[in-house]
Amino acid sequence: MAQAKSNPAKDNRTRILLVDDHAVVRFGIAQLINQTGDLVVCGEEEDAANALSAIAKLKPDLVIADISLKESSGLELMRNIKAQFSGMPVLVVSAHDETVYAEIAFRAGALGYLMKGDALDRVITAIRRVLSGNVYVSDTLAAQMLQRHVRGNKEIDQPPVKGLSDRELEVFQLIGQWKKTKEIAHELHLSIKTVEYYREQIKQKLNLKGAVELTQRATSWVQQECPI
Repeated sequence: MAQAKSNPAKDNRTRILLVDDHAVVRFGIAQLINQTGDLVVCGEEEDAANALSAIAKLKPDLVIADISLKESSGLELMRNIKAQFSGMPVLVVSAHDETVYAEIAFRAGALGYLMKGDALDRVITAIRRVLSGNVYVSDTLAAQMLQRHVRGNKEIDQPPVKGLSDRELEVFQLIGQWKKTKEIAHELHLSIKTVEYYREQIKQKLNLKGAVELTQRATSWVQQECPI
């Protein structure tokens, strides 16, 4: 009598795609995730284009992404995920200052924001919170956001860059990384004229006199708020 064929057990673990251009960061987060019994890293990417292809192919349950990726914008990736994969939850794990970038990430489509310095302690909690459909931020940021809602922005000390729009801040960051106008346009999928317009808007809002002062201020900002 022929023996019945045994079917391999179906893997019911929640699948997570990691998108970060630092291999060490991906390794550390993957180790934490794979140690749980119900979560597993199904793939890793370091740029936005390959991340979108991986989402279509691997169909993860959650994407963990950084703000800055290899030659691409994590915020642009989140906007594309929101447009192309409606309902796909995204958790940001980034070295970028949460007081500046978290709300921008939420507008781009993220559900959670975690600083890399806190990732080892809180990433699993953040993952579960986002998977349940809830927003995750640090207790400190939650208190600040509530304060701004209750008191109004004018009563809370904020860095000057908070006056920039989401796109202006992205351009400002890339200027601080010494990217040329053409490179910024390519990375953000904008025209050169649009990037030049944003440069002028940034100079006006930050009261900067010229291109040199703009580059100096942007470089200083990048070094201070994202040392990695």
